[in-house]
Amino acid sequence: MAERLATSATLLPSAASPSSSTRRAAVASAGLRIRPSPSRFSQAARRARGGAAAAGVVPRLRVVRCMAASDAAQLKSAREDIKEILKTTYCHPIMVRLGWHDSGTYDKNIEEWPQRGGADGSLRFDPELSHGANAGLTNALKLIQPIKDKYPGITYADLFQLASATAIEEAGGPKLPMKYGRVDITAPEQCPPEGRLPDAGPRIPAEHLRDVFYRMGLDDKEIVALSGAHTLGRSRPDRSGWGKPETKYTKDGPGEPGGQSWTAEWLKFDNSYFKDIKEQRDQELLVLPTDAALFDDPSFKVYAEKYAEDQDAFFKDYAEAHAKLSNLGAKFDPPEGFSLDDDKGAAATDEKAVADPEPTVVAPEPTVAAPAPADATNGAGPQPEPFVAAKYSYKKRELSDTMKQKIRAEYEGLGGSPDKPMQSNYFLNIMIVIAGLAFLTSLVGN
Repeated sequence: MAERLATSATLLPSAASPSSSTRRAAVASAGLRIRPSPSRFSQAARRARGGAAAAGVVPRLRVVRCMAASDAAQLKSAREDIKEILKTTYCHPIMVRLGWHDSGTYDKNIEEWPQRGGADGSLRFDPELSHGANAGLTNALKLIQPIKDKYPGITYADLFQLASATAIEEAGGPKLPMKYGRVDITAPEQCPPEGRLPDAGPRIPAEHLRDVFYRMGLDDKEIVALSGAHTLGRSRPDRSGWGKPETKYTKDGPGEPGGQSWTAEWLKFDNSYFKDIKEQRDQELLVLPTDAALFDDPSFKVYAEKYAEDQDAFFKDYAEAHAKLSNLGAKFDPPEGFSLDDDKGAAATDEKAVADPEPTVVAPEPTVAAPAPADATNGAGPQPEPFVAAKYSYKKRELSDTMKQKIRAEYEGLGGSPDKPMQSNYFLNIMIVIAGLAFLTSLVGN
């Protein structure tokens, strides 16, 4: 849920305050945007404000802080932690399944959230986790929970989809156009009913696939493309009731040994799934009834044949279908979501300077701003300049949120803080000077 905190702040250029250019720089470095406040007054009042502005009057500004469902910086850090887990546990398949099963409960015929199901973090609750189709996903939650504990500023709904997308990309799959900002449900009673996920061995496989995926708003091309994710992973008879206890491809792992895979290299994302199903020459590889339906059904077969021959086409269609699936039923905050790979969209926390309709007359702006007198700061004297990471970045370009956190942590670790200047370490300064002189001496000697 968005938390919106508004505080009034009068920004008046005077002999005791920064210049307008300084204020604009501060606003820009903090990621603020100025927009007019919604009108609440009569036409006469608006005309009066317009005339006042022409006479040297500027509006007061109030800062509105909008907290998104998830913090972008924490999501980026969580993504790096997920990558490390993937490297050590080879859990790519179960992470993909975790994201899919959280979003795959969506019903397009239900408008209300969260009754419609979808990507809302409901899979963390026991009523849904105990569904037959979710057997084994407890292991995925055990892997992902420490990351959620480490980064409390992100939602389960976003974390599940982030883990799923990262697993695809780290396995060699396409870059996925993901967005984030999903809101979590808050109670087990909000979980969707059982029976919305696909079954591996229905009586009429093609019809069953359409019943399930059409209910989500997906079409035949998306059904076939998403089925291609079976290029990753194994089926275990103790969980799904399908597959062999082990094969020559799975008996030695990696990860926990056993199960039957759809492809020989079951931790590599490519189009082998379609090739192997089409040929069906290796009895060690798994082919479920719903897999075979992709080449038996005339409509499905068009796409399955295409993907078996053209991996680039498969990657393109899969990336679009996966991103669409991950958004199903989700409630986003902000409503448009945000991307972790787009600087404009990645600001999960957005502070906006909003013009207040009540104008204030100000004095002409001086060329050079004088220091603020002590009584303007409750007798505390001039206040230290707030720490702004972008001020110290190369060519003054804005740093990423992750880098800002690292710089701030190092700055505070050395004794500095946003509220006071860092104390000088004279011994360290002397050592730096000596080291610099030694370096210059060596250069001259050479």
